[in-house]
Amino acid sequence: MKSDYIWMDGELVPFDRATVHFITPTLHYGVGVFEGIRCYNTPKGPAVFRMRDHFQRFIESIHILGVKEFQYSVDDLCEAVRLTVKANGFKECYIRPLMYLKGPMGLNMDRSTPAVAIAAWEWGPYLGLEAQETGIHMMVSSYTRLHPNISMTKAKISGNYVNSMLVKTLALRSGYDEAVILDPQGYIAECTGENIFLVRKGKLLTPPLATVLEGITRDSVIAIAEEMGIACEEKNITRDQLYVAQEVFITGTAAEIVGVRMVDTRLVGDGRVGPITRAISQALSETVHGKGKYSEKWLDTIG
Repeated sequence: MKSDYIWMDGELVPFDRATVHFITPTLHYGVGVFEGIRCYNTPKGPAVFRMRDHFQRFIESIHILGVKEFQYSVDDLCEAVRLTVKANGFKECYIRPLMYLKGPMGLNMDRSTPAVAIAAWEWGPYLGLEAQETGIHMMVSSYTRLHPNISMTKAKISGNYVNSMLVKTLALRSGYDEAVILDPQGYIAECTGENIFLVRKGKLLTPPLATVLEGITRDSVIAIAEEMGIACEEKNITRDQLYVAQEVFITGTAAEIVGVRMVDTRLVGDGRVGPITRAISQALSETVHGKGKYSEKWLDTIG
């Protein structure tokens, strides 16, 4: 996770000098907002996938968090990404914007000032290329997803991800690749950093947005699937429905699309990545590399 420069409030700062002070409220209390964005190499050069949608969610998350005055627009942040990617000379990379609070310690956000940094680095699929090919083994976590009135689940708030880290660490220590988390009512919610889809009778099923993050890749998959003639239904999904699904896959910017071969001790289908998962994954790959129907709409070239 190394690069030459990190953008910090309008300045490209050398990687090793891109630091914040220890007395930074976000470091102590997790009061920050971040995004995960990908840039792909295309016939027109490096292009960022759904950049404006990511930054619209970023700004909405900051508003949900309750920051009163935020100094950047979507256009400002998109331009900052272009500068960062170009300065580092990347053709493909992962991009991490972070809004953090500067100012005196304490729990009153109104005494702090928002700041933004944007890093980029070369990073392949989060769960690895082998996982995309063979599928992953996933557990149903003993932890519960955050209640929407305990923490704002529609915002990509840094502190919310303590829940994800607890779940992910338990899964890895228990010998699994990933975990799915149930919501406070006991229905399937999402994974540690991914949304989840089931295939049942040729149709996609995915949890409704009530308690989960509105994933950009999730939205892209639904659009691509519908274009392919595959219907998608948003509905409450129980743990036992997960066990009898014909296919299961997870989606996220970092992970992209990854099939699930096993949940707990049950094989999913025949224990291999299924044909619908592979077809949608291939269509998404073509799209992000500038060769799909939605490429023109969803890609912003670096220039």
